[in-house]
Amino acid sequence: MSTERKDLNLEYFHGNEAEQHSYFRIPKLLMTDSRFAGVSIEAKMLYGLLLDRMGLSVKNNWRDDEGRVFVYYSLNETMRELGCRHEKATRLFKQLDIAEGVGLIERKSVKIGKAKRIYDKNFASGCELPAK
Repeated sequence: MSTERKDLNLEYFHGNEAEQHSYFRIPKLLMTDSRFAGVSIEAKMLYGLLLDRMGLSVKNNWRDDEGRVFVYYSLNETMRELGCRHEKATRLFKQLDIAEGVGLIERKSVKIGKAKRIYDKNFASGCELPAK
């Protein structure tokens, strides 16, 4: 193995270029736990987007009367971020929802005409985590 340094002629980051190294985190348990075997990869990605949005909600102190953090994430945002149509975005939310899916999220209407609050559920509840 050569220790000779090779100049790769790499450029510096400018402006928004640093965003190319911002990542969404998808919890490993979503891929490995059998409870989520029937959830599509796209729905798991949507859950990762919702978890990412939760960080912003914490910063904005978006909490309900019980202290639970919630997010707003519209179908239009979902369609734009995942590059899909309305019908698919709706199906992805249904896969995750407590009412029709695996229960990773719960959507609640607060006021008529307002966006639904989305509560990310603790997906690790009831799972035995692997020993390190």
